[in-house]
Amino acid sequence: MNYDEMVAIGKIVGTFGFKGTVKIALLTDFPERFKGLKKVRLYGERINRDFEIEEAKAYNNMYLIKFKGIESKEEAIRYKNVLLMIHESEVYPLPEGYYYHFQLKGLKVYDEERGFLGELTEILETGANDVYIVNSEEYGEILLPAIKSVIKEIKLEENIMKVKLLPGIID
Repeated sequence: MNYDEMVAIGKIVGTFGFKGTVKIALLTDFPERFKGLKKVRLYGERINRDFEIEEAKAYNNMYLIKFKGIESKEEAIRYKNVLLMIHESEVYPLPEGYYYHFQLKGLKVYDEERGFLGELTEILETGANDVYIVNSEEYGEILLPAIKSVIKEIKLEENIMKVKLLPGIID
């Protein structure tokens, strides 16, 4: 499976008990997804393979997961800091007009007046709204606030984002 098509939903941050159960820090806005999850890819420095889930339950803003084949605390601790990954096709569907960051990165960004600006390469999460970073050959790095008055249209199928720049963003 191609890593570029995988999405991190959790990270192993420690062990729980003596039977190989691990504590998972959530990297998803949908923690309920762990309840029905049967299999995940564990991905880290020394691991990149699928594991079946025997049991998953909520625990103090985290999840406790018991993987098939990991039977002791000593074995489980080796997986600390490893990511739990799923394929993009398994993410929760979002309401219309909402997107996952991985769906937006790489979009070609066009302004109504100036035409092609560049490619969306990074997303900064701020308190008020996200900020999209567009790398442009002509204008350098452009910071776009992710608000309705700036982001006019997103067409994932066409790999396009249409924007209306606020005064002063480029000037």
